[in-house]
Parts: sequence; structure tokens; C-alpha cells
Amino acid sequence: MTKEEDTIFIGRKPTMNYVLAAVTQFNSGSSEVALKARGKSISKAVDVAEITRNRFIEDAKVDRIEISTEHVEEEGGRTINVSSIEIYLKR
Repeated sequence: MTKEEDTIFIGRKPTMNYVLAAVTQFNSGSSEVALKARGKSISKAVDVAEITRNRFIEDAKVDRIEISTEHVEEEGGRTINVSSIEIYLKR
């Protein structure tokens, strides 16, 4: 199982910032890195995984992918559903 410090939360920063974070995690001795994203950041998480695997850590493989729906409460009190993804890269 992935440790908390081996988890990268994908957000609004440029894609290469997250790629650098993943490469840094692998180079510091981690054998598995988790990329987590929700909503519009899901496509960026896929990009980060592919760039990391194909350009930098070529022996990294996608171990598993988990998808889910999170229920987020808005200010008005109504609940909306937000898709989320977790991509686990393993060396």
C-alpha cells in the first residue's frame, strides 16, 4: 500500500510540476507513487502518469487504477457528485 508521503494530489499547477514530484519520489527510493485527482484534473493525472512512464522512469508500470465518485457539499447545502481517480505507478 502506498504511504501518505508517496501520494501526489493533482490540481491546478502545470503538468510538469507533478511529473517532477513523481520522478523525485521514485528517485528518493519509493517503489510506488499514487496520483490522485478529481473532476477536471483527471485528464492531467493521466498525462502525468504517461509522461512519467514514457520519458523519465521507463521501468515504471501502471500497477492499478481506481475510480470513484465523491459527494461534495456546496455552500448552499446541496450535494454534488465529483468523479475521482487514483493511478498507482510501481517500479
